[in-house]
Amino acid sequence: MATAEPEINSNSCKSEEDNSEQTDLEIVSPESYIKHPLQNRWCLWFFKNDKSKTWQANLRLISKFDTVEDFWALYNHIQLSSNLMSGCDYSLFKDGIEPMWEDERNKRGGRWLLTLNKQNRKYDLDRFWLETLLCLIGEAFDDYSDGVCGAVVNIRTKGDKIAVWTTDYENRDGITHIGRVYKERLGIPLNLTIGYQSHADTATKSGSTTKNRFVV
Repeated sequence: MATAEPEINSNSCKSEEDNSEQTDLEIVSPESYIKHPLQNRWCLWFFKNDKSKTWQANLRLISKFDTVEDFWALYNHIQLSSNLMSGCDYSLFKDGIEPMWEDERNKRGGRWLLTLNKQNRKYDLDRFWLETLLCLIGEAFDDYSDGVCGAVVNIRTKGDKIAVWTTDYENRDGITHIGRVYKERLGIPLNLTIGYQSHADTATKSGSTTKNRFVV
């Protein structure tokens, strides 16, 4: 008894292949090629203390970024703070604000200041600095994020420092809110305090320390 060979419809096979290819294309998500914009453009600055040059000549703009992906590309490309030589700084500021007291947005402001000892450099410095950066670019300070100018990490033999700079030291509500959020994000215990100093007080101090305008 003869059996008929099954018919192969070439058009049907081709249609299935086309559908498969089309399905594969649809799986690609826009997330894979669209960058995630930040609310502000940020500038990363590097300072190296060369005593043969002026302070401004030692300050160098490294890069600007305004997306999440570009931030991580930059952060993963540069040295960790703990690997910098003593006398070096990193500064992250909003585009248009330079990391110096004299800048129009800074001169009536101040900073929340953390002072770290040598033990902190090993365990906390890089973690604290990264969390500081994420607070800034993520606008972590709610309605008061507009009052944040930037942040600085100073690498020093006597003790490293990290500071968040704000634009107006008289804005008590905004400053204390920023300080509380910042302290919580860093995981600093409640029994330890951090202080806020105005740039004007720091510039005119007579001793080695500057009085705190606020503490949290």
